[in-house]
Amino acid sequence: MFKKNKKDKFTMGGIREMLSIAFPMVMSHACYTIMTFTDRLFLSKLGSAEMNASMGGGVMAFMMMTFFFGIITYSTALTAQYFGAGKKNRCPVVITQAIIIAIISYPTIILARPLGILLFEFMEISPEQMAHQKVYFSILMYGVIFGILRPCFTGFFSGIGKTKIVMISSAVAMGINVAVNYVLIFGKLGFPALGIRGAAYGTIIGSAGGLAVMLWKYLSKENRQEYSVMESFHFDKKAMIELLRFGYPAGVELLLNLLAFNVLIMLFHSHSPSTATAVTIVFNWDMVSFIPLLGIGISVTSLVGRYMGMKKPDIAHRCVMSGLKIGMVYSCFTIILFVGFTEILVNVFKPAQFSDIFTQAFPTAIFMLRMAAVYVMADATIVIFTGALRGAGDSFWAMALSVSMHWTLVPVLYFMLKLNNFSPEQAWVSVVIIFLVFSSLIYLRYYGGKWRQIKVVHPVQEPMDIIPDDFHPSRDL
Repeated sequence: MFKKNKKDKFTMGGIREMLSIAFPMVMSHACYTIMTFTDRLFLSKLGSAEMNASMGGGVMAFMMMTFFFGIITYSTALTAQYFGAGKKNRCPVVITQAIIIAIISYPTIILARPLGILLFEFMEISPEQMAHQKVYFSILMYGVIFGILRPCFTGFFSGIGKTKIVMISSAVAMGINVAVNYVLIFGKLGFPALGIRGAAYGTIIGSAGGLAVMLWKYLSKENRQEYSVMESFHFDKKAMIELLRFGYPAGVELLLNLLAFNVLIMLFHSHSPSTATAVTIVFNWDMVSFIPLLGIGISVTSLVGRYMGMKKPDIAHRCVMSGLKIGMVYSCFTIILFVGFTEILVNVFKPAQFSDIFTQAFPTAIFMLRMAAVYVMADATIVIFTGALRGAGDSFWAMALSVSMHWTLVPVLYFMLKLNNFSPEQAWVSVVIIFLVFSSLIYLRYYGGKWRQIKVVHPVQEPMDIIPDDFHPSRDL
């Protein structure tokens, strides 16, 4: 059934097709990883408080936009389903609805800024870190408009399989961000040393640069003609309802997950400055392993959505298995890195000046990073199968399982760190165990197969009437 056609060097749903879509997305997310990682690395040279504040403030700023961000990101799956159904002119219509949501949401996000400050104060973070964190968070909040517009265009290009432009956009954002941060944080080229303020400004400027690249490509003559882009700039009730109906679970999921993750971070941060430093170092390296996996997850969502739009669930399943194989190979390299080079990785964040806090944090960070190696394959399983469920339209259960996992962590950590004075190491072991349990539950939902019967959009004709035998998306796009 899935044999190669002689005219086609790919197998539909195979690893080569997955790589053709996933590689640019992985590189795109790797650029984001480098950008965020470098920010915290630069700030760690100023002191542990600045580094910790950038993590706490950055996660909070992202959390404030996650509900709308999650809805908008469903444009990837919806665009892919329309593309797979042969309705190319509907793809930019979906993106216009996403842009409308982004513009309307911006004032709401800004008005919610005081809630983030209140949550910082409630968690009783150390005064030195708190001062930096409020500044960093407040500046980032005004730049979230770029953060919620970028996924609109990412959704379009990911949905139609042209992910190279997403990679280029991310590379531009990374390059601008790293350069501007270096200049503004440390005061180079005649600019004053702005410290953590410079890091926030650099993030906003880099994000705006990445958005400009995708906007230029989206409005290019070739794209306008092929997808009728200029005719798409209007409110479309059907597309908006579809985006809200299938996207709201992703929005709720992101909001609740980031809220839980934020509380998790602040529980560790409020334990002691050394614990805050240890967990920030570990999460910085965890981000290196996890965020590129999101690129594979988005690719799975895109291809599953496309083949479900063609009414080809068996090929959609093959895509998922291909994505899982790639994710597992990537995870093996991460395990080697975390276990074999632990001390080197932790020392990367050693402050320029001697620090008692870093010295105390060092053994805790070593233990946590080695334990993180245990759950990296669970991360891959979670990302791949939730991406598959979203692509097929089973977004509610993807949301329910993911949210349950994150909110199980919060009371467990509160009980251990706040009520019973467990060590940070013991609390971290509980995090690892919970990840392993829920990765199994998400797999079982996918294995149940209910996603195969979900219909989000309907093809123009029967799929085999509109798709020639030698057609292959990755080759022909």
